Amino acid sequence: MGGRAADLGQMTGRLADLIVVVTGSTGIAAATAHRAAEEGAAIFIVSRDPGHARSLAEAVGGGWAGADLTVEADVDAAFAAVLARHGRIDGLVSVAGGSGRAFGDGPIHELSAEGWDRTIELNLRSQALVARAVTRAMLEQPARPTARGSIVLVSSVLATRPVPELFETHAYAAAKGAIVSLATTMAATYAPSGIRVNVLAPGLTATAMAQRAADDPVTVEFARRKQPLVGGLLSAEDVAHAAVYLLSDESRSVTGQVLAVDGGWSVTNAAPGPP
Repeated sequence: MGGRAADLGQMTGRLADLIVVVTGSTGIAAATAHRAAEEGAAIFIVSRDPGHARSLAEAVGGGWAGADLTVEADVDAAFAAVLARHGRIDGLVSVAGGSGRAFGDGPIHELSAEGWDRTIELNLRSQALVARAVTRAMLEQPARPTARGSIVLVSSVLATRPVPELFETHAYAAAKGAIVSLATTMAATYAPSGIRVNVLAPGLTATAMAQRAADDPVTVEFARRKQPLVGGLLSAEDVAHAAVYLLSDESRSVTGQVLAVDGGWSVTNAAPGPP
């Protein structure tokens, strides 16, 4: 990851001396942790998998906590650990979430109540609890010259640009859409306090969660045409670069926005078809 960042010439120390929390420990979360550390941030990883969290934290020279982010007490304990270690939080990239297929997510006419609840819990309740914890911390801390903090929530291009032929997961899309609404209302509420809140909406990205899609020739061919800027699936680093921008003072005048990192998905016409 360091080599990729160096090739792009973006290691400028623009996150120097900032405390950044990343939720999740693989895929986009891992790429973001590495990029933010390369830019000078002190990183704290929060993940439900303690082994992954510890390994990633060691790789970036940061701290970590294991937590089920759908459990209020776990979230509060994790952020108390961040404050005990660093005394403040300057940035958050809230990546943790996941597919609801294992719980029965699918088209609404086939979706069970349990499938809905578990998918919403994993992808929306978790982000709301994390956003609450970090906002409380930021409100209590003195502001830096440019801001009190930057919060980056992660949605999905599927919230607004669905492809039902390939991705018929209605609860997941609803959760990701609600994240945008949450961020918009948070941004309006906390702008006077110097807290910025923005959203990343990635396209189809090469992560463990997207392995099913990556193994499907029809989906891969669709991604090649739908995301023409990268000619297939995005890399996790593509999203991480955007996260660093939203954390940095380069975006100090940006709040309440959705940044689609989608390789052209949202503006390109393409229909699923045989490879």
